[in-house]
Amino acid sequence: MIEVYGIPNCDTVKKARSWLDGRGVAYTFHDYKKEGASADRLAAWIDGAGLDRVLNRAGTTFRKLPDAEKADLDSAKAIALMVANPSMIKRPVVEHPGGVLVGFKEPEWAAALG
Repeated sequence: MIEVYGIPNCDTVKKARSWLDGRGVAYTFHDYKKEGASADRLAAWIDGAGLDRVLNRAGTTFRKLPDAEKADLDSAKAIALMVANPSMIKRPVVEHPGGVLVGFKEPEWAAALG
């Protein structure tokens, strides 16, 4: 089963869900703004895709952090920040039988999901 993690009103998540719906791909949706994302799940995403793909450094939530919180950022510190602030997780994140996708790039999705 495919699980899509994101925020429902995010334009990129809307595009991704529309892409899946248009191809008849069944999935479940997990709103991590409401339901959160566990530290274990975030660690698995980082293992599968890398910290730089999972952590949304470009978003306002991350940019508004004090410099001390952004300094010396390793996976453990980033996971703690993302658990506390789910908006700092890039979106969408898709868990599928072949791995994990972060962000919506149609060629990547077509190759991974058909």
